[in-house]
Amino acid sequence: MILGMTHTEFLIRIPAILLALTIHELSHAVTAYKLGDPTARDQGRLTLNPLAHLDVLGTIMLLTGLFGWAKPVPVNPYNLRNPKRDLMLISFAGPLSNIIQALCCGFIFRAIMAYASTNPELITPLLKYLLLFLMLAFWINSGLAFFNLLPLYPLDGSKILAWFLPDKHVESYMRTTRYAIPIIFGLVIIGALTGKNILSTILNPIFKPFMQLMQLVAFGNVT
Repeated sequence: MILGMTHTEFLIRIPAILLALTIHELSHAVTAYKLGDPTARDQGRLTLNPLAHLDVLGTIMLLTGLFGWAKPVPVNPYNLRNPKRDLMLISFAGPLSNIIQALCCGFIFRAIMAYASTNPELITPLLKYLLLFLMLAFWINSGLAFFNLLPLYPLDGSKILAWFLPDKHVESYMRTTRYAIPIIFGLVIIGALTGKNILSTILNPIFKPFMQLMQLVAFGNVT
């Protein structure tokens, strides 16, 4: 369990994570299918069943409050009409789904709070749990979107950036960045052992503006 998090927060975090990961991977699968590749469908990934998408280690990492991941959706580029463009669209569909989920949760949270401010009798324990779920889902989806948009192989951001690169540079770019995720994983472990969040120090200059923008759009302010 995350240090400082109550049991209630931890339990509510579970469905928020399951929903975020499932819709992320389903968005990849649906987009691939729409663009002509039935591979994900044939492997049972066109489903809202979380068990079809979850990676055990990646889910545990998310539950502990760190970054995480699900099982990658299989894509056969030979089935795509325009492989380079379509791979970009398939990759972008996942983070986009998380951004949409985060904003929807933020809008609903904002609407409930605005209505409850003039009707305080509506603030029941059940409503408080709903508000907590919406806030956790906002942060989880925003974090997933940010992490997956990093232009590091094999994250979605690497395929998105590859679309903008000349074909002759794509392979070397993928080869150069393939060690990034093991390095990130190592920094997380070192941070957990030393109490110094090295990864946050590195990513905060771009993570903070991203989150501030998400908060501004969702809630109309930045906290």
